[in-house]
Amino acid sequence: MKSSPLGQIVYSFFEDHLQAQKGLRPLTIKSYRDALRLFLQFVAGDARRPISRLVLTDLTFERVLAFLRHLEEQRHNHIRTRNQRIAAMHTFFEYLVRRVPEMLAVAERVAAIPTKRVPPPETFFLERDEVATLFAKLPTHGWGATRDRALLLFLYNTGARVQEVAELRVANLDLSPQPRVRLHGKGDKWRTCPLWMETAQQLRALLDIEHSTPPPEVPVFTSRAGGALTRFGIYKIVRRHTACTVTTARPRRVSPHIFRHTTAVHLLEAGVEVNVIRGWLGHVSLETTNRYAEINVRAKEAALQACQPPTESSEGFATRPVWRSDQALLDWLASL
Repeated sequence: MKSSPLGQIVYSFFEDHLQAQKGLRPLTIKSYRDALRLFLQFVAGDARRPISRLVLTDLTFERVLAFLRHLEEQRHNHIRTRNQRIAAMHTFFEYLVRRVPEMLAVAERVAAIPTKRVPPPETFFLERDEVATLFAKLPTHGWGATRDRALLLFLYNTGARVQEVAELRVANLDLSPQPRVRLHGKGDKWRTCPLWMETAQQLRALLDIEHSTPPPEVPVFTSRAGGALTRFGIYKIVRRHTACTVTTARPRRVSPHIFRHTTAVHLLEAGVEVNVIRGWLGHVSLETTNRYAEINVRAKEAALQACQPPTESSEGFATRPVWRSDQALLDWLASL
């Protein structure tokens, strides 16, 4: 086992297992890449040898534990980042033991390393008046004005992930009388979202600027150079326009993902059924969508008003049901 080529196994793990067999998206593969790169750098430093001279016996359970401590104590990573790295280690060692059965004992011990419990992150979203203020103050003239309005409106309309927006192509749009868009999301899954007429008009105006009849493969949102906007380009546009217009009491820079949360909360407030919201946002689990019900303060306040305690200062619940009195029952029926 000592002569087993580590480099060849790492290469096949990414090229064959993650990409060809599991069909993971490029961003997910990059997450695995970052985790494994950090781990191999740590092992090389601990073994005092370059990465190219590492062998499989250098990948010990003790070094995996030391690597996790290194992430928290030296790199000061958040527990969520630590959990993400150990998940990547679990996948890698699971693949490793299939190729090299002699690593079974180490792989079993690595698989037993648990993730640490951490409270879920607070979910931020924009209030309706903040959204209205944002769109009212967007520039109407100058280069990029049409693009930026269409971009922000599309984010709010669809709740799309930033990578889904960056990969959006003309072929994914249907701007007919019933406009809609097909989004390519996580897990190589496609979903269809309806578009408001205003969103469709903005997108149509945006496409007409560059092309009278845009080819299907053309990106919808482009940079000044004409290439597709990257995730980071979309972040910069969102933050530039929200820096002065959004005055939330919770100090936080607004990102494209906050528009996703905003879409979910506003759909919930509008009475849209939670399963519809799950399909709208492309959530795999309904539990992910249900968390928006937890942060919907206005819905809780409305429920509180509907269930006030029966004190002297409030009507509350009737102390005597209306059906106990004939006249009260008749009066109640007459009031319907």
